[in-house]
Amino acid sequence: MSKKIAVVMTDMFEDSEYTEPAKAFKEAGHSLTVIEKSKGETLTGKTDDTEVTSDAGIDDVTPDEFDALFIPGGFSPDILRGDDRFVTFAKAFMDDQKPVFAICHGPQLLITAEALKGRDITGYTSIKVDLKNAGANFHDEEVVVCHEQLVSSRTPDDLPAFIRESLKLLK
Repeated sequence: MSKKIAVVMTDMFEDSEYTEPAKAFKEAGHSLTVIEKSKGETLTGKTDDTEVTSDAGIDDVTPDEFDALFIPGGFSPDILRGDDRFVTFAKAFMDDQKPVFAICHGPQLLITAEALKGRDITGYTSIKVDLKNAGANFHDEEVVVCHEQLVSSRTPDDLPAFIRESLKLLK
């Protein structure tokens, strides 16, 4: 059954952490909606200058419209967490026990949403202390799945495991 996946992202996302999971999700029959501050924005990746156009603005969507949330890494999550609309949007998925896929710096948005207390998670090494301070149980592993809801990985090297476990939750 096809799922609708919300992707929260802005400039300076880590290219492969968006493109590879997005390709896998689409090939599995799922649809993605890239959400930024407004619809039609051109977002540029930080490594390969990949360009992605936003499908919707954050004020035009609600978490109820989607089955899962995908947060690619790079600097994008840190930028987005400065906007309460994205923080509230992400928190709703955690509160509603919907699947959330966060890689690299993606968990930063969940830290600001105060949605990680007692959760098992991984992320890029530079946010390890932030995750622990948010009350999360940090694991230095290629992929961590918590409560059959939250999938997290550390870096682009972990993408195969991240994609595999994310697709399992979408079934």
